[in-house]
Amino acid sequence: MNPLVSKLGLGAAQFGLDGGAPTRGRSPEAEVREMLGLAGRAGIGILDTGSASAHGEAVMGAVMPRPSPFAVTIKAARGDRGAAYVEAEARASLARLGLTRADAIMVQAAGDLFSPYGLAMWERLKALRDMGLFANIGISAYASDDPVGLARRFRPDIIQAPASLLDQRLLVDGSLAAVRDLGVEVHLRSIFLHGLLFRPPGRVPNEVKAAATRLSRARRMIAEGRSDPLQAALGFALSRPEASAVIVGAANAAELSAVIAAAASPPPDLDWDDMAIEDPEALNPRRWAAA
Repeated sequence: MNPLVSKLGLGAAQFGLDGGAPTRGRSPEAEVREMLGLAGRAGIGILDTGSASAHGEAVMGAVMPRPSPFAVTIKAARGDRGAAYVEAEARASLARLGLTRADAIMVQAAGDLFSPYGLAMWERLKALRDMGLFANIGISAYASDDPVGLARRFRPDIIQAPASLLDQRLLVDGSLAAVRDLGVEVHLRSIFLHGLLFRPPGRVPNEVKAAATRLSRARRMIAEGRSDPLQAALGFALSRPEASAVIVGAANAAELSAVIAAAASPPPDLDWDDMAIEDPEALNPRRWAAA
C-alpha cells in the first residue's frame, strides 16, 4: 500500500448524488459504487461525506464496500435547533451509512461555535464521542476563522483547513504547524482551490484577474519541472508535515484514478514557495467559484 495514497481522503461533495447529471451514461449511484470500490482497493484512508444529503448518505451506505475500509467522517447538523437535534441527526447519518460508529463528526461552520447555541452543540458532540459513536470530533475552518484559536479554545481532535500550492497562508504563518503541535490532527482541504490551477487562462474569473500573472507563472514552473498541475497540487499537499490527511474530490471513477496515480508518483521537485498567490480575492473561492 502506497503511504501517500493512504494519506488521501475522498470527499463526497462532487459525487452528484443529489440531481447530478449521469456520468458516461451511468447513474450517479453506479459511479459512486465504482469510486468507493476503487478508493478502497487503492488504500485511500478516509471517506468524508461532507455536505451529503440524507439521500446521498443512504446511497453511499448502500454501495460502500463491507466491511468499510474507510475512516468515515460525517458532518454535524447546525445547532440552532438544539443539541438533541444535533444528536438525532448524527445517529440518523450513521444509520443511513450503515455504520454503528464513525471515525469523526465535524462542525461545518466554525462560526456556529460562537453562536448562542454553540456551547451546547459542542458539549453534545463531546458526549457522542464519549458514548463511542465517534472516535473524534472536529471543526472545518477557513483561514479567517483563526484555526490556532479554535484549537486552543475547543481542543478538537481534528481541524480541517484549506491549503494548497496556491494558498499557502496557513502554512507560511505557522498556523497549521501550531495546531499540530497542540496535538490536533490537521486535514488539508481545498488543495485544488476549486480547480483554479486547472483553468485555462481565458476562463479565469474576473475576481482572480489580479493574480493571473502569478497563476501563469505557477503553471509555467510546473511545466518546466516536467510535471502537471494535478501531480504538483497533490505532491505539495501530501508532502506537508503539518497534515495527517489530505481531502480531495472527484466527480467520477476516471478522475479518481488520475488522482490516485498522481498521488502515488514521487512528488515533483519544484519551488513551492514561488507559486503562492497573495491576492485575497483569488484565495476566496466563495466569491468566484460559481463563475
